Amino acid sequence: MTDPVLSLSDIRLTLAGNAGPVEILKGISLEVNRGETLGLIGPSGSGKSSLLMLMGGLERASSGTIRALGQDLTALDEDGLALFRRGRMGVVFQSFHLIPTMTALENVALPLELSGAPEAFGRARAELDAVGLGHRHDHYPAQLSGGEQQRVALARAIAPRPAILLADEPTGNLDSATGAAIMDLLFDLRDRHGATLVLVTHAPELAARCDRITRLADGRIPDLAA
Repeated sequence: MTDPVLSLSDIRLTLAGNAGPVEILKGISLEVNRGETLGLIGPSGSGKSSLLMLMGGLERASSGTIRALGQDLTALDEDGLALFRRGRMGVVFQSFHLIPTMTALENVALPLELSGAPEAFGRARAELDAVGLGHRHDHYPAQLSGGEQQRVALARAIAPRPAILLADEPTGNLDSATGAAIMDLLFDLRDRHGATLVLVTHAPELAARCDRITRLADGRIPDLAA
């Protein structure tokens, strides 16, 4: 019996463009089961990142239903979505999105503090140690390499122990060796904490590490398209 933590039904996304409305997603239906790792692949412009943002409640669908951990995300307003994500979802982007005026430790502790977690800074230190940055707690993002910044971003995403981890091309801004190390770390953290992982990637070798691969093309999942 499957146990979906993410369930999308007939999801459509249309955005305004210079020449008129642009259909980004065209009727996506998809389930992701608890503890599964799902790779989303497809050419640039196929809608992978948009689909991931919808899963995380960071973008609003034009129509259709998205359920995460039993909650209908399409029924929540922006404040409701932000509250729902706290402690339940971790997101890692291609661009690291660290707060430049905060140290690595403060960046990781922030979501823990927002969710009311006890010992936020102690847990943040432990997560930075786990990603090999025990010597970088007090450094600011500008003082860190790209690989180190992505390690901070991973620690920040996993620190609240989210049930769902979403990663959008997390190695896209890194050289191949650093990117490989980051992916090893991402899968190790996922295995250690048991989160469901959805990974957007252009790299077939990364997608192959996932339990299942879903390909998007022109805003559709081809084998489910009408």
